[in-house]
Amino acid sequence: MDYFSAVRAFLLAADLGSFNKAADQLKIKTSTVSRYIAELERDLGIALFNRSTRGLTLTEGGRVFREHSTTAMRLLGEAREMTSSLNASPTGLLRVTMPTSFGRRHIIPHLPEFIEKYPDISIDAVLNDEVLNLVDTGIDLAIRIGVLPDSQLMARRLADHKRVVCASPTHIKLHGVPASPDQLQSHPAIRFTLAGDDSWLLVRRARGGKREREIEIKLQGRLRADDTEAILDLAAAGCGIALLPIWSIGPALRAGSLVRLLPEWEAQATHAEPAIWAVYPRKKTVSSKVRAFLDFYSTIFGEQSYWQV
Repeated sequence: MDYFSAVRAFLLAADLGSFNKAADQLKIKTSTVSRYIAELERDLGIALFNRSTRGLTLTEGGRVFREHSTTAMRLLGEAREMTSSLNASPTGLLRVTMPTSFGRRHIIPHLPEFIEKYPDISIDAVLNDEVLNLVDTGIDLAIRIGVLPDSQLMARRLADHKRVVCASPTHIKLHGVPASPDQLQSHPAIRFTLAGDDSWLLVRRARGGKREREIEIKLQGRLRADDTEAILDLAAAGCGIALLPIWSIGPALRAGSLVRLLPEWEAQATHAEPAIWAVYPRKKTVSSKVRAFLDFYSTIFGEQSYWQV
């Protein structure tokens, strides 16, 4: 017995109350539908329909079988759709939003390679430091940095988001090199406007990655900014110490315009571990264009992101 076809015929007959109508929809003979039902009843050992001159009605066994087979057929359809989508050629317009600085440094430079690899995908890149509502704005995917709030969005971790304390040679000449985190409190700091409070958390790890020690320091300083590039420029100009993402400071460190301070300590603005994420609306099937973007940039960034210093 073709069980799939038999169950499909049973469900149609139950919905329509007629073998003839089910056969018409399936484009098969009524006798074939009747045979399918008879085979199911023999297999299950129970009658599925009460037959009378007024039509078909489900038996108790038929109602139970209908309830569970409807669920099974729905899941089978979803499995088929999801599996088939894996082989679908990525196509269409992909709208992606990203933080301005990170986007310019690490998303935009790789887009030429991406669109060459996927010639049927068009990209609408939205560089914006605001957290946009993806559904309301019609955006397919967002790059977000930090600690994700609880939401209904799906998320995929793309890379670590580590930050370091740094300053310019000019600043170091005036204020000296701090030997420990607590000495940072005597240095003017360039603070990030969007941070929750004016403090940094310095973490030293033992072998194996376990936190060995934490020190929270309170900041002082007359400068605040809401943009990573602005803070980097102010730090390079000697205006104070700064807490900057590793992905942003590689060129400045190599050029010598910034110097990393307290290299044995990790620095962060919160107790939670931040990361670089791709988030997208929750759907039963992730579109091939979104999946192509996620896989491409996951490969580009790799387990140890290329910007590590």
